Amino acid sequence: MQHRNLGGLRVGAVGLGAMPLSIEGRPDEARAVATVHAALDAGVTLLDTADSYTLPGAGPGHNELLVARALASYGGDTSGVLVATKGGRGRPADGSWTVNGDPAHLKAAAKASLRRLGVEAIGLYQLHKPDPGVPFAESVGALKELLDEGVIRLAGLSNVDADQIRAAREILGDRLVSVQNRYSPAVRDSEPELRLCAELGLAFLPWSPLGGISRSALDGPSGAPGAEGAFHAVGRERGVSPQQVALAWLLAKSPAVIPIPGASRPETIRDSAGAADLKLTEPELARLDAGLPSAA
Repeated sequence: MQHRNLGGLRVGAVGLGAMPLSIEGRPDEARAVATVHAALDAGVTLLDTADSYTLPGAGPGHNELLVARALASYGGDTSGVLVATKGGRGRPADGSWTVNGDPAHLKAAAKASLRRLGVEAIGLYQLHKPDPGVPFAESVGALKELLDEGVIRLAGLSNVDADQIRAAREILGDRLVSVQNRYSPAVRDSEPELRLCAELGLAFLPWSPLGGISRSALDGPSGAPGAEGAFHAVGRERGVSPQQVALAWLLAKSPAVIPIPGASRPETIRDSAGAADLKLTEPELARLDAGLPSAA
């Protein structure tokens, strides 16, 4: 697999978003572990998780524990795998997604994630979402303290705007290495953040990168795949899936992009991983762009 830079580390150009392995509709553990192993076999070295990836009301950590078990049972070398987790969201029994950016909560959550992952330090720890009830600088300050204490090695942000990225950069300096925002063929309102990441040398990790092509795990069981369009047509012509074309389109956007598609079965992540080596031509890229809806 081709590689890209994330905070001075080389990671596979396509990562794995592990959320579908732990939320509603999740597979049994055997298939979940097999999915992680298939990702590793395919050259994926970035695994994205969060303490809140669990069933409603079940308490934090299911996905982190699952990822840790999958890595421990893998027969190959995992020394180059970067596990990125997030803190600052919760899943109460009503199935909603709460936000808690209180510094004390974030520091306690990171240390709990550290124990679940069974590592000396978390490779990449991300603020899951800014909390409107807490000054942003205070939440980012908690990341700085975790870095200074050695609990985490690198810091990232998720669901942020360009001003928040700049503010966090002032606090964290070059220890801020990534931004994880929603970005896909269907949702492109993070274009300014993507451009800023490229300018600052930050990795941009699109979550739900197949929006408009495939249903996101966040859409629930009623979500329907997107209508056929240019991505499907190019896929047929190239003999690959439209999902693989969408990921290759994202990779062509900027060297900063490292998409993290979700998967709940081995064959899905194997297909996604193939996008790292799919080179789209300029005419194909223009054709794909021409078929997109206007950005929000």
